[in-house]
Amino acid sequence: MAAGEPGPSGGYDFRFLPQKSFPSLSSPEIVSRLRQWSMLGRIAARAFGFDQTFQAHRRDEFLMDFFKDPNVIPNLKLLSDSSGQWITLGTEVKTIEAINVPCTQLSMSFFNRLYDEDIVRHSGHIVKCLDSFYDPFLIADELRKVLLMEDSEKYEVFSQPEREEFLFCLFKHFCLGGTLCQYEDVLNPYLETTKLIYKDLVSVRKNPQTKKIQITSSVFKVTAYDSAGMCYPSTKNHEQTFSYFIVDPIKRHVHVLYHSYGVGEMS
Repeated sequence: MAAGEPGPSGGYDFRFLPQKSFPSLSSPEIVSRLRQWSMLGRIAARAFGFDQTFQAHRRDEFLMDFFKDPNVIPNLKLLSDSSGQWITLGTEVKTIEAINVPCTQLSMSFFNRLYDEDIVRHSGHIVKCLDSFYDPFLIADELRKVLLMEDSEKYEVFSQPEREEFLFCLFKHFCLGGTLCQYEDVLNPYLETTKLIYKDLVSVRKNPQTKKIQITSSVFKVTAYDSAGMCYPSTKNHEQTFSYFIVDPIKRHVHVLYHSYGVGEMS
């Protein structure tokens, strides 16, 4: 059997890659920010390898095989809604919902318009506004208006396709944080954290013909259901509870970025 051909079962086989680290998530500076944003201890990245060519049209089969793989089951961790402890799934996945997340952005200049539109001052300070609530988030500055309030005049600064970009999704998740998030007064910590984690998760290569850098990863936002309903990334739906699968078809790696909304570690 040639390498990369389907096994006897025809499905994908996976292996856990514990040695694959995500330095951004463990750097002291980012750990300190995640603590401030109430995300520490609730966000995790894990890497798995797979054994045959990834084909986009077989995406659902790929994900179903992933959730059923005996090498994945003990190593795919999530936070228990009841105990708040990291646990394994412990239930049989019946269906998968995967949303394609465009991933084309190669530069943080994508966010420069925040300065041009008076959302962030040139000093880097985020412009404050009168407090309002967009359940469950407090909106205390123009940045959160851009992220959340569709009826604000600044919402149009990013188009709908731009908002779907993986880079934008990550940025928004870090800006909104967890239950006891203490917001930043300046933009840079959000930009820098987004950039470093994005670089850790997404694979790029130089196109041999054009010599341009291009992203080779495919990104999916994944939800799994068992016979009782939604079981992963949580049994409760929340904008800030998510799991992204970032597939590198060349290295045959899949990175899983997971976060569960709640109260992060304080000390």
